[in-house]
Amino acid sequence: MREFLALIIVVVITGIIYWGVEPFAHGQMYPKVAPADYTFSDLQPLGVEAGNANNGKEIVAANCIACHSIKSEGLESPFTPEDAVTAYGVLPPDLSAAGLIYEKNFLANVIKDIATATKQTHKFNGAHPMPSYNWMSDQEIADIVAYLQSIAPAELTDRDVFVNACGRCHSVRYDKWQAHGNITTYLQTKVPDLSMMIRSRNLEYLHNFINDPQKVLAGTAMPRVGLTQSAENQVISYMESVGDSKKPQREALGYKIVIFMVFMGIIAYLWKRKIWHDTH
Repeated sequence: MREFLALIIVVVITGIIYWGVEPFAHGQMYPKVAPADYTFSDLQPLGVEAGNANNGKEIVAANCIACHSIKSEGLESPFTPEDAVTAYGVLPPDLSAAGLIYEKNFLANVIKDIATATKQTHKFNGAHPMPSYNWMSDQEIADIVAYLQSIAPAELTDRDVFVNACGRCHSVRYDKWQAHGNITTYLQTKVPDLSMMIRSRNLEYLHNFINDPQKVLAGTAMPRVGLTQSAENQVISYMESVGDSKKPQREALGYKIVIFMVFMGIIAYLWKRKIWHDTH
């Protein structure tokens, strides 16, 4: 009888911790926020139906290649990486895959006003390294986006998406990836290595944070990246492959351990019953 009461007490305490304390602690660490918005509905859409890729190519050549490279098209920035880092604190991204990994309307708004689109006005109040092109017409911006989409590859590996979207600022030392530039100068804060970030934050948090950092951590220096849902999934998949490569094996082993413990518990109970019966 005493053992049965002890079991009840253990079950009650476990239930209080699991359904009471744990959800409260989880709510403090991961406050509830609105789901990720992959349409970036807060950004004003362009007032044109479609862009002209051929015209966009000319606009890009005249306005973007001064800082950005497009290596897939054989276009190199006149800046050396060292000069770019000295000037901006970070290496301007190559635009070869921009049309694939970034959401279309987000990309247009980045061209128009990058600080607003990335939610960095608190960090770069009119002084973002990339100038605003809000003097361009909506048609011209649509043409640029159309050109970037026309030259984008059909697909990229998870690692390539990560490098394009995150690798200019974040290092991944477990995969021997080193970010370029003086990121502390660029963002006025230290930037974490992401090798084990997948183990320290849950998936919902990471998706919400990548989609809109300000929603999760107001005032953070990290920009809103503007990835499509597919590209963001690839970033998460890459982080899992680096920081949690044994996840499938671990989860499979977990079920086996539970089954083993249940089996051994039954054996222990039957053994106890036999000893108790023989003794009494």
